[in-house]
Amino acid sequence: MARDKFARQSLGGALHQRIREARVLMVGAGGIGCELLKNLVLTGFGEIHIVDLDTIDLSNLNRQFLFRNEHIKKSKALVAKESAGKFNPNVKIEAYHDNIKDAQFNVAWFKTFEIVFNALDNLDARRHVNKMCLAANVPLIESGTTGFNGQVQVIKKGETECYDCTPKDPPKSFPVCTIRSTPSQPIHCIVWGKSYLFAEIFGASEDEAAEMDHREDAENAKEVANLQKEAQALKRIRESMATVEFPRLVFDKVFKEDIERLLSMEDMWKTKKPPKALDYDALSQEALGVGGAVAQRDQKVWSLAENFAVFVDSLRRLSTRIEEARANSNAGSAAPILTFDKDDVDTLDFVAASANLRSHIFGIETRSKFDIKQMAGNIIPAIATTNAMTASLCVLQAFKVMRHPDPKELMQKAKMVFLTRSTERVLSSDSLRKPNPHCATCGIAYATLVVDPSRAKLSDLVEGVLKGQLGYGEEFAINRGQDLLYDQDEDFHLEKTFAELNLKADSFITVYDGADEGAKVDVVFSVIEQEVSGDAKPIHMPEELHIAEKPAVAAPETNGHALSDRTANNTVNGHLNGAAKRKASEAGLEDELSRKKGKVAEVPSKVTNDEVIEIEDDGAIVIDD
Repeated sequence: MARDKFARQSLGGALHQRIREARVLMVGAGGIGCELLKNLVLTGFGEIHIVDLDTIDLSNLNRQFLFRNEHIKKSKALVAKESAGKFNPNVKIEAYHDNIKDAQFNVAWFKTFEIVFNALDNLDARRHVNKMCLAANVPLIESGTTGFNGQVQVIKKGETECYDCTPKDPPKSFPVCTIRSTPSQPIHCIVWGKSYLFAEIFGASEDEAAEMDHREDAENAKEVANLQKEAQALKRIRESMATVEFPRLVFDKVFKEDIERLLSMEDMWKTKKPPKALDYDALSQEALGVGGAVAQRDQKVWSLAENFAVFVDSLRRLSTRIEEARANSNAGSAAPILTFDKDDVDTLDFVAASANLRSHIFGIETRSKFDIKQMAGNIIPAIATTNAMTASLCVLQAFKVMRHPDPKELMQKAKMVFLTRSTERVLSSDSLRKPNPHCATCGIAYATLVVDPSRAKLSDLVEGVLKGQLGYGEEFAINRGQDLLYDQDEDFHLEKTFAELNLKADSFITVYDGADEGAKVDVVFSVIEQEVSGDAKPIHMPEELHIAEKPAVAAPETNGHALSDRTANNTVNGHLNGAAKRKASEAGLEDELSRKKGKVAEVPSKVTNDEVIEIEDDGAIVIDD
């Protein structure tokens, strides 16, 4: 008896045959990904591609059933392929131990798939896949779990709302002066240990860290300057990493000298309990009887001496790793750095001990290593059953996408499905919603530009394509990311070729229409390189493009009160969509354009806002890793 006899009977001959011939992509091979891959293989999807950059950790094994002890530290994607391939030898599986944002996974590659499944734990990556599926016009099955709750959503370009149509919670952030000078909660000390101290000693310095916003106001300017001096002092200490004195130098700097400096600011402590500096020699004596095994007792709240012992030991372990990386690096290569990983024992021990030592200084409750791991990684406990149910719902919705290619039928048959922990109903569903016309991701047009980069000039795009073919007026701007390439007042790059502008294959160019009336929605062009000869045009669009007009902008409301203006710089989710024109100042290029035009850049008249440090995690993790 054929192994797919019952699948054919259940699904029907036509759908079953289409599944056998389907080529699908699964992004993420973690909690949902393991269950989803098993379902796809057993259902008989003909060709499955898996992309995941992560490696297997011990903490994954309780729910990611494709992995075993012998797989720890190996690629999730490659091991998942090996394990799931045994379930159905008739299915072809391709695995990539890579980042889905790598250039090899371009729009043309996404177009080769019939359906894409998202099983990610990273907000930025999910948004990227959402954007690529819209650009490639490929249906996306988006899924996520958080504890006992789960959600599955079908996303189809032009028919349903996309992942970005509903605003997501911004990353958690804290004023840097609170983190560095006046912490009052355990999370403040954890962020200090993870995003400041660890980064300054072993990672990218605060000056280069993307999550740091170096703005200040008149009230905190002096304190921010002092904090920057502290960071510079840690840089100098970092140079002594290989020495015996390194642990003492770090400890005395952050737990004694910096605290004594804060105590000297008497006005700061008139209404607050002042901190107490720690003494390295005294704690060294107290920690003499503390063994290395204390770090393994992760659910016990460590004493002050135990935290000191773990701090010194983890500092030495991390220093050794850095020194070994330096010894093995090539001459002229960038200096090796470490990044915090909640599943990296060395980095977690360091952050946990550092945070607890700082908590003790400021009279804040200390936490166990287990609690700190959850807070530092923003982890919501993963439930294996929730992952399994969510993965099953993904496949059921994929059946509907494949069975109903007609958009009207798909909107009626496919659903948004929700899993909740309830005594009344575990599963609930809702109809798919239409796209948000003001969405900066799907409320725009996507197109392809075929370009000979050595011959095509920016002027060919402006005059031949935008004005000639698409009917743009004078008021429009062209950007690559945040870089302004062209607008009515800036034509510096017009005669440069695409190669000179480094607009290579798989680059994205965005066109913003600033016409007062009948303005077009933003257009994102994906660049494809193709050499042409003779009199052939060096740039063209392979497909006809119809661009809709921008919808009227409704004033947003907050707590029932309409705001008179849009968000800062007329942006939505960080993208200009509906503004009259993207100006150089909005792209952060005002000074650069001033230099190009022979002008002297003006000194800003004032600076605003408290300096902010952001946790690099995307708020609470809503996808199991």
